[in-house]
Amino acid sequence: MDISILIIILSCSVLLSYGFDLISNRTKIPSVVLLLATGMVIRQVTQYFNISIPYVEVILPTLGTIGLILIVLEGGLDLELSGGKHKLIGRTFVSALLGLLLSMLVIAGILYLLLGEKFYNAMVTATPFAIISSAVAIPSVRGLDNRRREYMVYESSLSDILGLMLFNILVIPSGSGWESAFQFFKSTILIVIISVICCFVLLYLISRINHHVKYLPIISALFIVYAVGKIYHLSSRLAILVFGLFLNNTELFVRGKLNDFFKNDLFEKELEQFKKLTAESAFIIRTFFFLIFGYSTNISEFADLDAWIVSGLILLAIIGTRFITLKTTFRGNLSPLLYIAPRGLITVLLFLTIPPQYMVKGFRDGILMITVILTAFTMMIAVMSYTKPLEEEAHEELDVT
Repeated sequence: MDISILIIILSCSVLLSYGFDLISNRTKIPSVVLLLATGMVIRQVTQYFNISIPYVEVILPTLGTIGLILIVLEGGLDLELSGGKHKLIGRTFVSALLGLLLSMLVIAGILYLLLGEKFYNAMVTATPFAIISSAVAIPSVRGLDNRRREYMVYESSLSDILGLMLFNILVIPSGSGWESAFQFFKSTILIVIISVICCFVLLYLISRINHHVKYLPIISALFIVYAVGKIYHLSSRLAILVFGLFLNNTELFVRGKLNDFFKNDLFEKELEQFKKLTAESAFIIRTFFFLIFGYSTNISEFADLDAWIVSGLILLAIIGTRFITLKTTFRGNLSPLLYIAPRGLITVLLFLTIPPQYMVKGFRDGILMITVILTAFTMMIAVMSYTKPLEEEAHEELDVT
């Protein structure tokens, strides 16, 4: 392919995704659905003209991993641990953890009963479907009142993080569940120590480097930390999260003389620029990931009635368990939060990385895509039909009490 044509295609893809974001803001149609549909259309067009995109099987998980790192970093940079957020963080943490465990167990039970697979394998396969995708949820709740929007930002971010940690525990190769848990917590302590050291080093670099290129080298260093951690079976994503939380809450960790040494007068401005770069990088990676995922999907999978039945049961399990968690942790009308539980990039990536020995046999290929689309459309309908009550408009600046 001519390099000029390739540049045009890549640039048009980014502009198209940006346009989808603008459309999503106005119509509430999730941009991820539009990207997936575009990818499917591209596949049909390329098949008609006998054109094939090479190395899709390699590109998809690579983009997904990079996107996941950026999403975890972006989530950490969005979470504030100070300023009276303790009650909100506590409630959303309980909601994310309880929702994750309940939906995982219920979905695993569905797979176990329908496919007759080992329950442990069913739990591993169910875990990606139990995680709320913050990459899809956060942009979709911009039109809600502050209380619900803030609740959703924290809950979905924590769901991503806790889901990743749970998935790591389940797939760590060892002799038993207790050994897996012990190995995981041992690696967690080690990665936290490494993360804290990296945080101070990177914080120093952000505040002291005067070169006009500074943020991409820092992000590249984080990628290296992640990759090295994965090689040694450490909780690499936790290191990325710790860095994001540390950087966005330095007033809690860097005080006194440390503050004079590690921060300068321009630090807040530098932090905002770093956040913008992270958000825009994540946007680009998400764009190409969902386009290629849509391209890799066989449209014939949508004709599989069994896949629709299982996906429908998974959707019911998600909403049912979410009702329990929100009743426990959220005060007030549950609409539309009850139906905002989309599955997205993190679900797809974790599903693609399930080790073969843990994969449920007989699992239909179309279930993954159908579930992503069903949860996205359910969220879309809920957000579009939501009307902000007058009393909540008057009190939307209040925190969750």
